[in-house]
Amino acid sequence: MTESKGLKDQNGPKDPGAAPRNGLLQRWRPYAAGVVVIAVVFGASAAIGAHVRGAKADRVKAPANATGPEGRPKLAVPVKPTIPVTLTVYEDLRSPQSKAFAEQYADAFAQLLVTGQVQIEYRLVTQTDAQLGGTGSKAAANAAACAQDQGRYTEFVKQIWQQQPDPQNDALSSQKLLKELSKKAGKIDEGKFVPCMQGGDHDGWVAKSQADFLSAQLGTVPVVQINGEAVPDVQNTLTPFKLRSLVEKAAKKASDAVPSGQPSLAS
Repeated sequence: MTESKGLKDQNGPKDPGAAPRNGLLQRWRPYAAGVVVIAVVFGASAAIGAHVRGAKADRVKAPANATGPEGRPKLAVPVKPTIPVTLTVYEDLRSPQSKAFAEQYADAFAQLLVTGQVQIEYRLVTQTDAQLGGTGSKAAANAAACAQDQGRYTEFVKQIWQQQPDPQNDALSSQKLLKELSKKAGKIDEGKFVPCMQGGDHDGWVAKSQADFLSAQLGTVPVVQINGEAVPDVQNTLTPFKLRSLVEKAAKKASDAVPSGQPSLAS
């Protein structure tokens, strides 16, 4: 009598070629752990980045060659430092009034600089942000300070004046636009400019400049000072010819004698 064959013992040895039931989970387990670690690292990096950016907003980091009174933050960006007359111009890069002033007085400023008797210091403020909301003035001022780090302040600001958008739309807060303007300014190292701009390296400096401006109660931009004294009613009564006349008088009052052979302010 032939022995019948029954079902295989369920507890018997398994087919060596068959994959373990939990093989797939076992193979993915180390990768899943890695994903968790990466998520934790990126989360920590984001938190650290936010903390660093917040700290920069409070740190007064002046751009290269900035100037200021002894013992106080250096808030002015000089164009051709010299003596005896210091012409200080407060401007807001988002302000149409500042743009109009810059364009109207560009030739006069150039002529004054040629004499070798005048230095022009620019002070960047953020009045328009306070009036209209947004961050365009702040972003543009920080970017201008980043350009100044490479000695390209004048060229960069010139591009802002030429393409200044309507202040109502706050377009100057766009890092893409500011990057494009830096390229048009020329000779700005993008590898240094972009991290400086995106990181808000000079945000604290800009904030301090605005606070100092408000504290001095100088009114609305543009504001012009000659050797620290504000020129009254800049927008309504000042003209390029009158500005040159005022600087001429200040030069004559200066204690330092102008070396002979230098061109006259009136020439």
